[in-house]
Amino acid sequence: MKTLHLYLTRQVAASLLLTVAVFTFVLLLGNLLKEILMLLVGGQVGVATVFRAVALLVPFVLVYALPMGMLTATLLVFGRFSADQELTAARASGLSLLSLITPILLLSLALCGLCAWVNLELGPRSRVAYKDLLTRMRVQMAGSILQEGRFVKDIPNCIIYVGKNDGRNLKDVKVYWLENGTNITLWMRAPRGAYEFNPTNGHLALQLFDSTSVALMGGQWHPGGTGEWTYETNVTLAANSPESIGISDMTFGQLRRELRNLEHQINFAPPSPRVSPEQLREQLRLVRQQKEDLALPVLVQMHWRVSFAFACFGFTLVGIPLGIRLHRRETNVGVAIALGLVLVYYSFILMGQSLAARPEWMPQIIVWLPNILFQIVGAVLLWRANKGI
Repeated sequence: MKTLHLYLTRQVAASLLLTVAVFTFVLLLGNLLKEILMLLVGGQVGVATVFRAVALLVPFVLVYALPMGMLTATLLVFGRFSADQELTAARASGLSLLSLITPILLLSLALCGLCAWVNLELGPRSRVAYKDLLTRMRVQMAGSILQEGRFVKDIPNCIIYVGKNDGRNLKDVKVYWLENGTNITLWMRAPRGAYEFNPTNGHLALQLFDSTSVALMGGQWHPGGTGEWTYETNVTLAANSPESIGISDMTFGQLRRELRNLEHQINFAPPSPRVSPEQLREQLRLVRQQKEDLALPVLVQMHWRVSFAFACFGFTLVGIPLGIRLHRRETNVGVAIALGLVLVYYSFILMGQSLAARPEWMPQIIVWLPNILFQIVGAVLLWRANKGI
């Protein structure tokens, strides 16, 4: 029995190392082709710089390669284990499936801990160092002042958040105006916008379309109308400041500090005591909405980081019984199914991140759904496989 346990664990561990290496290489190649190799071919960087960039990218891509590798390894190993009738022989010897896979489940939990460390700390730090390397290798592109997915604080008395930025056009834009750099007095939101930025003199022209606003007047918050809005200013860039790091590249500790800073930033004036109960409820609703709207992207990022650390366990629960049911030895079949399952898993993550500006959809809960789904389905399939159903 111990020999069979050791055999299966070794097979899964060997397949895990191989598949993680393959997925890491593929993900690295995609990033390098997009950002580094073009500079290498053009003679703008040396080979040593490329190797340094690869070293910095490895922890970042491991965030995705480890769960994918664990899923593929379990599918391949248990597909062969079932196709070679070894599972039937083990059951004939009185061994249950659950007893055979206990070491593998423990291995997946250990990988969850490793993924948590990489996802919450090592990966973001490596990604920031990689981006700093890119910044030093080439001139900063015009328009990078409004990077998507982060709170821009380079503009005096103003905070801007952009959901998408294609180089000129913006989507899901939020603008918060500050009084004395602390209290928010005007909140604007627009589904689309445009901007022009001159990196030579730091001149920024921002234009919002179909914008809505809420303004603080006389100690009360009043919703405004919709329309077009234009603002021009001069910006002093601080490329290496902490504020220049997008929330997707922050460590978990930095995300927590960012969330606290945003909560302290929202220091709204209390409504007048002479307002009616209906007006007071409306004021409180507006304040609560603005707090949720400002902090939601950070909350979604924090929930995603933690939830994704459990992906290895959910993939293992699904991969073992599914590999047994497939009853196939072919590697290409296992890899294809693994990629399909990964696509399903990541679709929830992408959905949650795309809805980071829509608090009514509760995107911080959506990023947990794939874990819940995979673990429930995997537990049911594993129970049926253990019963031989």
